Amino acid sequence: MSRARAQVTTRSSRSPAARSAKPARRRPPAKTNDLPRIPLPEGLVRQIRNWTLGLFVVAALIGGVIAMGVPQMVGLAAAHGLGDMGFVVRNIQLTGLKQVDRDTVYRIVSEAHGQDMPLVDLAQVRQQLLQLGWIADARVSRRLPDTLAIDLVERVPAAVLQRNQQLSLIDAEGNILAPVEPHTMPVQLPLVIGEGVEGHINALHELIASQAPLKQLIDGATWVGKRRWDLRFQSGETLSLPEGDAAARQALATFVKKDQEARLLGQGYVRIDMRDPKQMVIRTSRDPGTKITDPVPPAATQA
Repeated sequence: MSRARAQVTTRSSRSPAARSAKPARRRPPAKTNDLPRIPLPEGLVRQIRNWTLGLFVVAALIGGVIAMGVPQMVGLAAAHGLGDMGFVVRNIQLTGLKQVDRDTVYRIVSEAHGQDMPLVDLAQVRQQLLQLGWIADARVSRRLPDTLAIDLVERVPAAVLQRNQQLSLIDAEGNILAPVEPHTMPVQLPLVIGEGVEGHINALHELIASQAPLKQLIDGATWVGKRRWDLRFQSGETLSLPEGDAAARQALATFVKKDQEARLLGQGYVRIDMRDPKQMVIRTSRDPGTKITDPVPPAATQA
């Protein structure tokens, strides 16, 4: 009987929780990203620290020297030293000077006369020269030991601009070169009028060049409404051309052909209107307009 009780006691001592419990698992050691440290000799570490401190001190000294202007003073001293050796601007050589006023150019470059050659600011001299209307480009250089060489490239006048009752020479790009008096106006240049005409001088020259025989007969041109040309002839007529470069060239070619056939210039006409490609209208001082058609060839004579 006691043996049975002992067996019951043994079985009852193992509870369901105890039977279901499992042995605890061991957690793997935590991973670390620490790199292996390489031991450095104590002497090497001390040298690195000394070099870093030395570089910092050198950088600080250089910054202080620059802040005090020492390089500039050294440069000035070197320039003056070269000046004492004879490298001083004593001569100014000008080339390419044709139309621009010589005295104006000399006033600009005379500031460099007597300076030590290394101290002459070539870029500044060039920029001052480019402010003059006539000058398209300027090359300024030193010719040791004592000469400042200036080579000028002048603009070429292409027309005479009339604006606000004032006359000025302009080039093909529309740059105003210089004022001009009526009695000194070049007769070989056309007189151009109209708002914005400066930007169309090249187009005008191409238009006239397309009919070379008319070049010597044209006195001037007016840019009308910022879109088309009126050509004025020395014989007094005004030729009105249509808008557009191609249409204007075609109309001008037609006018030349009809002038050769019927002699339109020099007949006392006031205006020849060719804005309409289908017809030519000639206005005189007496009537409002006359339409001109292609001339009829003369009838063949009978034998």
